[in-house]
This record gives sequence, C-alpha cells and structure tokens, in this order.
Amino acid sequence: NLVKKYCPKRSPKDEEPRFTSCIAFFNILNELNDYAGQREVVAEEMGHRVYGELMRYSHDLKTERKMHLQEGRKAQQYLDMCWKQMDNSKKKFERECREAEKAQQSYERLDNDTNATKADVEKAKQQLNLRTHMADENKNEYAAQLQNFNGEQHKHYYIVIPQIYKQLQEMDERRTIKLSECYKGFADSERKVIPIISKCLEGMILAAKSVDEHRDSQLVIDCFKSGFEPPGDFPFEDYSQNIYRTISDGTISTPKQEGMRIDTKTTVGKAKGKLWLFGKKPKGPALEDFSHLPPEQRRKKLQQRIDELNRELQKETDQKDALIKMKDVYEKNPQMGDPSSLQPKLTETMSNMDRLRMEIHKNEAWLSEVEGKVAARSDRRHSSDINHLVTQGRESPEGSYTDDANQEVRGPPQQHAHPNEFDDEFEDDDPLPAIGHCKAIYPFDGHNEGTLAMKEGEILYIIEEDKGDGWTRARRHNGEEGYVPTSYIDVTLEKNSKGAVTYI
Repeated sequence: NLVKKYCPKRSPKDEEPRFTSCIAFFNILNELNDYAGQREVVAEEMGHRVYGELMRYSHDLKTERKMHLQEGRKAQQYLDMCWKQMDNSKKKFERECREAEKAQQSYERLDNDTNATKADVEKAKQQLNLRTHMADENKNEYAAQLQNFNGEQHKHYYIVIPQIYKQLQEMDERRTIKLSECYKGFADSERKVIPIISKCLEGMILAAKSVDEHRDSQLVIDCFKSGFEPPGDFPFEDYSQNIYRTISDGTISTPKQEGMRIDTKTTVGKAKGKLWLFGKKPKGPALEDFSHLPPEQRRKKLQQRIDELNRELQKETDQKDALIKMKDVYEKNPQMGDPSSLQPKLTETMSNMDRLRMEIHKNEAWLSEVEGKVAARSDRRHSSDINHLVTQGRESPEGSYTDDANQEVRGPPQQHAHPNEFDDEFEDDDPLPAIGHCKAIYPFDGHNEGTLAMKEGEILYIIEEDKGDGWTRARRHNGEEGYVPTSYIDVTLEKNSKGAVTYI
C-alpha cells in the first residue's frame, strides 16, 4: 500500500528532468515492493503450514482430550458405584448382626425365665435361628461385595487410570512434536525468502549509492538557467565638463541628445525584475515569441514548439499523401468513390501545411535570434575588458564619459552612445549614417518612449545593430528614429556603407 501510494503517477508527456535522488527513491520503492511480496509469501506459508495446521491439530486434540477425560470420569463413576454397593452390603450385614444379637439375648432371657412358656421359648429360638441365618447371608454378600470392590479399585488405580494418563501423555507429546514441526516450518518459510530479500536490500543500497549530487545540481542548472549576462560597469558621468566649456563648445550638447542618456535606474530596475529567485516573478501576459522569458528558457520553449510543429507538419504531410493516393484510386476506379469529394479535405490539409511551415519559419527565426544573442554575449564577455580600456575617456554627446560601447540595455528604448559616432566634436548634430536596411515582418505599435512604430512590409534604415538586448535602432525616410524589436524585422546590412561597424 505504501508503494502504491508513493509511486509517481507520471504522464507520457512529462519531460521533467529526473534527479538521481528521485530515481533512487523510485528504485527503492520497487525493491520495497518486491520485499513486501516476499513477506506476503511468508505470510501465506505461515497461514497454510503453521497457523492453519495448528488450528486443525488443536481441534483434533480437543476432541481426543475430551474423549480421554470422559473415560476417566466413567471409570471413577464405576468405582464409586462399586463402593456404594459394598457399603450398603456392609451396613446391611451390620444391621443383621445387631438384630441377631438382640434375638440371642431375647432367647437366653426367655430360656432362663422359669415363668416363660415353652412356646415362647421355642418362638424366640426360631427367631434367633432366622436372624442368625440372615446375618450369615449378609455376611457372605458383604464379603463378595468387598472382594469385588477391592478388585475394581485395584483395577481402577493400577490399570484404567494409568492407561488414561498414558494416553493423555502421548497426546501431549504429539502436540509438542507438532509445535516443533510448525516452528521449523516457520523458520523454513523465512529462510526460503532470505536470498530474495537480500537481493532487495542490496538493490536499495545500490540505489542509495547511485545518488549523485553534482549531477542533480547540473540538472537544476540546465533546467532553470536564464542565460542573462551580468550587468556591466556603470560609466563615469563627468558633469563638470559643462563648467569648462566655452560658448563655442555649447553646440556639442544639444537638447536632441538628452534623450540618448542611459537611464541607469530604469536599467537596474528591469534587471532586478528578472531575478525571479530573489525577487517577485514578473506578472505579465505570455508573449508569442516567449520574449518575456529569460534567453535560455526562451530557447528551450521555442525549440519545444518547433519540435511540436514539425510533428504536426509530418502528420499533415502523411495525411496529404494518403488523400492523394486515395484520390488516384478514385480516379482509376470511379465506382469506389468521387475524387472531387476529397478536394476540400486536401485543400484544408495543404492550408494547414502552409500555416505550419510559416509558424515553423517564424519560430526558427526567433530561435536563431536567441542563439545569436547567446553567442554574441559570450564573445562580448570575453573582450569586455579590452573594450573598456579602449572606450574609457571618450567624450559622449552629453559631455560625460561612456563605458563599453556594447553595454547591454535590457529594456526598450534605452538610447546608446555609439563609440565611433563622434570622430570629430563638430559632428554631434549630424544624424547617424545608415549601415543597412530592414523590412518589417510583423507590425509593431511602438507605444513606449524611444520605440518606433512600423507597419508590416515597411522598409526602414538600420542605423544601429542589435547589441544583444533584442532591439535594433532604425530610421524612417522622414528622419524619425527609434528602436524596433529585432525579431520583427528582416535585416540586411551593407558592409561597405559609411558608418558600418563590426561589433565585438
């Protein structure tokens, strides 16, 4: 019952990682189930060979013992009857003897009495003879009864009762032997299952030894790793630059560039919101491209969805092939069916296949984007120190010093100061050169500040590539700029264009 209660009830679709501690527990449950089965074998053996046999034998012993006790009571009752007969004859003999003595005394008194008549004397003499004769008869009967009682008493105590006791003794000895046999049967039933129980215990020990804490930790890491990159160093913003600037240098800082300053509070706040283990999990609608998830989790979800879509596409393909074959059969054998009746189903299947292919293509694009980000982050992490030294001290449009040019900003729309944007301090007001163009695959509303709304199929200029945060800076033909989601556009970079930069 314990095994049934605690065995896992997993569905076939459950792909949760199996930790070694959980696997060991399930193996121990299986061994415990086998162990419990052997205990059931012992219980059945005991119920049949020990308990059942003892109950049957005990019933037989009770019947036999009752019979022997009845024989003893009968022998005692017979002896008591003999004693009563002997005692009655003894009392009767005693009584007749007293009557004979009285008759003797009466006869002697009358015989010595001179006044007594001869008839009275003769009558007393006859009475004496009668009493004497009866006393002799009772004497003989008493002697016979006494002899008979003594014989029966001797037989009772030397033959009958010893025989009954001997039978009771033999019965008890058989009972003791039966108990010994049952004890041995109990031990044998236990000994038979000892090898199997030993194997079960060995299996439990092996299951306990199979627990690998490092492997379990790695499973947890693989399952829940986010793929986030630790935030970079905060740049030093030198607000004293405005003090030393002349009036002619005032063109460097314009109201237009104020929007390009990185809001460190917003960036840090958004980064903290993604540390779900030590903070509150963000509450928001699940997006279709899983962009609300950490990169690694997003990659896994997208891969799972692509696998499911491929399986559905394979089913639809098989169904289409089957429908085509059936249609060919109907065309060759019209009596079997109308080929035109299959056309709606075939059209629906083809439509489903096209839809699934588009879904697969869209999810593969998102997956490529995520995998590209992970690789880019790894490269940037490797060269972050070099970039920090190169860019340290370069003057930004606001007059502050900027950090690594590829510093990641995780939320839209955070403006970036391009490291190669200002080759000359008098070029601050010039727009960034286009390094490529893009086509909008999906529409984007662009409600947030710093984002750029676009329609499906719209062509935009690329002025700054995606730096790993999922946003690309673009410009319209009318000069309007902003950030758009990288996954919503199809980007084409122009390597020889002015301002094209290869990012590390």
